[in-house]
Amino acid sequence: MTLRIGVDVGGTKILAVSVDDDGGEIARLRRPTGWGGDAVADGVAAVVADLAGAERDAAVGVGVPGQILPGSGIVEHALNLGIERYDLAGAVAARLGIRPSIDNDVRYAAVGAHALRPSGGSLAYLNLGTGIAAGIVDESGPRRGSRGAAGEIGHIPIDPGGPRCRCGQRGCIEAFSGGGAVAERWGGSEALPVLAVFDAADAGDERAAGIRAGVVRGVEAAVRLLVLTTDVDVVVLGGGVAALADRLLVPVRTALVDSAAASPFLRSLRLDERVELVPRDAPVGALGAAVQAQASGSRCSVLSGASGSTAASAAVSQRASAISAAALTDAGSSVIAKASATTRNPGSFAASDSNRPR
Repeated sequence: MTLRIGVDVGGTKILAVSVDDDGGEIARLRRPTGWGGDAVADGVAAVVADLAGAERDAAVGVGVPGQILPGSGIVEHALNLGIERYDLAGAVAARLGIRPSIDNDVRYAAVGAHALRPSGGSLAYLNLGTGIAAGIVDESGPRRGSRGAAGEIGHIPIDPGGPRCRCGQRGCIEAFSGGGAVAERWGGSEALPVLAVFDAADAGDERAAGIRAGVVRGVEAAVRLLVLTTDVDVVVLGGGVAALADRLLVPVRTALVDSAAASPFLRSLRLDERVELVPRDAPVGALGAAVQAQASGSRCSVLSGASGSTAASAAVSQRASAISAAALTDAGSSVIAKASATTRNPGSFAASDSNRPR
């Protein structure tokens, strides 16, 4: 069996899963994200070493925010990780003797969401987090575009008179619906400002109702743009803001119906029927990274020195053992789930050559 390990690096936590050849989840592991390239590489190496255990054959994928130079494993502009430019693939390889496949975290999340849908088809994963971005995937794999910018819709303006966006424009989708923008406009001290806004709006707060209407407007516009420009079968809402579940999904669907009322063409597209929520608690970013790890051909022997010499192999194994031990003793680390028998979810996320990126 080739163990596949997918790692999703976020601003506050690293979440990793291991799956078997058939896509059955074996275990999950979570630990805090460090600051800066070396700390991130240490964290990734720690979860990989712990999940790999004694397994000698594994493939690893790592999803990370920021721009990824295609095929290089180099991460750029991941500012919430303290990274301006860093060879993450090379750094992990130096620590563990395995070179992972590296890609944008939202793109990997789209692959994971696609793999969990039994019906397959094409999909756009709309990540509603601090910022807004989408990953687009179909049966042939994720779309990157010529410069890796496919799905970067957060900074498309939908209202020139709208709130100022951090990118310098006004009225961007992200300025309406991004968690960071909502927190700035709301100004409260709550841990989940978007939830606080929706709660206050439900309680009759007019200012909160206005912000909530903007959130819905931005998400509705993003869904409409994704369908009209890519004609995907479904747009899946994910990310922190999507935790609002039906409190967000229902008004977004209503807004899609209303916006199509005057257009027979838009009505024919049934936009409201083509948006859904990501399965609750599904680690789609890590799952997508695991799927693409095998598809991208990053498989090699875990903990074996790149030179093949006994000394090099022993040195890498010693380093991996130290990293794994640190992961287990870290107060912030936790094994979320581990099963002795594989449980397969509907819609296996097993990889195949059809998942190769384009």
